[in-house]
Amino acid sequence: MSAFQNVTSSPVIFLLTGVPGLEAFHTWISFPFCLLYATALSGNSLILFVVITQPSLHEPMYYFLSLLSTTDLGLSISTLATMLGIFWFNAREISFNACLSQMFFIQLFTVMESSVLLAMAFDRFVAISDPLRYSSVLTDIKIAQIFIAIITRGTLIQIPLVILLKRLSYCRSHVLHHSYCFHPDVLKLSCTDTRINSAVGLTALITTAGVDSIFIVLSYVLIIRTVLSIASPEERRKAFSTCVSHIGAVAVFYIPLISLSFLHRFGKQAPPYLHTMIANTYLLIPPVMNPIIYSVKTKQIRTAMLKVLHSSMTKT
Repeated sequence: MSAFQNVTSSPVIFLLTGVPGLEAFHTWISFPFCLLYATALSGNSLILFVVITQPSLHEPMYYFLSLLSTTDLGLSISTLATMLGIFWFNAREISFNACLSQMFFIQLFTVMESSVLLAMAFDRFVAISDPLRYSSVLTDIKIAQIFIAIITRGTLIQIPLVILLKRLSYCRSHVLHHSYCFHPDVLKLSCTDTRINSAVGLTALITTAGVDSIFIVLSYVLIIRTVLSIASPEERRKAFSTCVSHIGAVAVFYIPLISLSFLHRFGKQAPPYLHTMIANTYLLIPPVMNPIIYSVKTKQIRTAMLKVLHSSMTKT
């Protein structure tokens, strides 16, 4: 109780960090990040728009893609203000409540992205293994229920993390080591016992990205087994081609996550700016790459996007 009063009676102000050792180049560093943000926001907004407006894309696969784009938009917007604020205006201060809010939404959209990728793996499994029942299995009501379950799951997992952080007292340095609020980063600044927080955080990670990755792999084992049972090589190729975009999305989500984890564990001798740059780009890689992957590898999306762009240029 005293720890909670300590936090609430004297407002805590955290200091975010840009790129250590390269502060003089923050303005120049901001240009590639601005380009990445512009690509992520415009690309995902365009995919979301074409899925909503084009009747030919009103199918389960594209509904899941629209949710993936919505999640990527949320993830990009969650870090946009603090990251560019540091690079442009050296605005490093962030209040305790604002920090908790940003951390909540970053982790919420990260969990949602993992959940959406799992739902998309299930979608591909049903489409390939039982195409005749595809529409009856993934009805609009069922998809809506999956959407609600994804949002509810992410919210319920993040609420305990935020509540447990509010009970801590922060009497050490208030300097965070990222351009945004990161749960392990905030924990390190507490001068009270954080074992419960660490255990809950690890449990949340295992039960989300850990469990989801296992089921995604299992889905593709079943998909491969089904495809190999198809006699025609041409039909095999078509079946595999429908999974290429999703495999790419899974790769751009999990590879940076695993790389960042290995860097934090085994790269302690690496320069501080390397940790910061990888941590910053880690949250931007999926939102930037997913629209590119789906527009290049999915003919229906590419055609719809070109149709919308052509229509807008014709009107102007």
